[in-house]
Amino acid sequence: MRQWFLTLELIDSPILGVLCAIVVAVAVVIVWPAPRHPWRWLIAVVAGLVGGFLLALVAEALGAFDGPLPDHAALWIGGGLGFAVAGLVVAFTGPWWRRLLAVVMAVAALMAAALGVNASYGLTHTPAAVFGIQALDDLPLPAPATSADDPAALYSTWTAPADMPATGRVSALSGEDRIPAEGYSPRDAALYLPPAALVANPPRLPLIVFMMGQPGTPDPTSIAAALDRFAAAHNGLAPIAIVADQLGAIDRDPACHDSATYGAVSTYFTTDIPAWAVAHLNVTADRSFWVIGGYSNGGSCAFTWGAQNPQIWGNVMDISGNEYPGSEHVQQTIDEVFAGDAAAFQAASPSAALAAHAGQYAGHVAVFTHGDQDAVFGPGQVSNAALASDAGFTVFSDSIAGAGHGGEALDAGLDFALDSLAPRLGLAPPAG
Repeated sequence: MRQWFLTLELIDSPILGVLCAIVVAVAVVIVWPAPRHPWRWLIAVVAGLVGGFLLALVAEALGAFDGPLPDHAALWIGGGLGFAVAGLVVAFTGPWWRRLLAVVMAVAALMAAALGVNASYGLTHTPAAVFGIQALDDLPLPAPATSADDPAALYSTWTAPADMPATGRVSALSGEDRIPAEGYSPRDAALYLPPAALVANPPRLPLIVFMMGQPGTPDPTSIAAALDRFAAAHNGLAPIAIVADQLGAIDRDPACHDSATYGAVSTYFTTDIPAWAVAHLNVTADRSFWVIGGYSNGGSCAFTWGAQNPQIWGNVMDISGNEYPGSEHVQQTIDEVFAGDAAAFQAASPSAALAAHAGQYAGHVAVFTHGDQDAVFGPGQVSNAALASDAGFTVFSDSIAGAGHGGEALDAGLDFALDSLAPRLGLAPPAG
């Protein structure tokens, strides 16, 4: 029961619609027949709606949401508070059954508002992601591959068997399969295996190590869906993906750097995860077919580690990332992560890493995407794409029309990035 609840889909499910229907149905029952003072109910609805809407706009202007609210989020907040306030007003008047229904309406309205705002962002798919925990099953890893196919030509040599599943599989990397971390305490990672990895004699596939944003969890929902879409168009082939934790907790930001405060997060991604992947997964050992990727905070880590470690990460996937780690709270990052050393903070930036490894990015691909309505992170993505191109990366970039910094930008960015990387990863013929 606990796992069922924690893995319940919150966005792509009828839950929000059901809650809204409950609110409307209860509201109709409460006001029909009309209460003694219907004007009180109407005033409460309007006051709560307008007050909630204005409160959301003020909070947005004060930077409480780290950027603009998605479309309709303020309306969800206003509508939820409007019906909740009306419910509380009615709860103190009338017969007992009306009071009880009023409480039900208030609770359902607040829940609908929360789920509506969450759906507007389009990022947090399950209660487990809300609470910052891993709730997927820990499933057995596939047997070692014996295939010796050339990874650069896999698109032309692979033949899918008749019993290959139509979609990939997600699971937790916990228990015996947990990735060891030296000097760092990450939350359990998640694993996506594409259809081609689930057959009796699977090929060795490219590897993506992906990170979500902050606050966030190692939730594979978005990238698994994107990889399933990619696999459906590529004969079941797609990269194997590890979705790992670069934060340690929802309220932390280690800024992609080993520190006394947050532990050895960089070592985890550049040493521990690569060693575990080679030893336990059917991935090619050639780092030209490896991708370090992420969204938002995870995107800034991906570009940083890809720039710092070209011998480990042959490619970078940066979806709506920060311009550099800690860009949203520079002085806090300098104090907490770099012990007050501003020069060390600058030396750990992607631009400094690109300069330090000049000439080492030939053949490497970097993908940068952002929503064209994302005024907070978009300019940094444009700047980083130019930096990567100047350093020698082959750069693909996309500004996603009509998107901000939410799920729409993430989903479309993943699709663009995977299509752009496919020839480099041996999953599609060379472009042109």
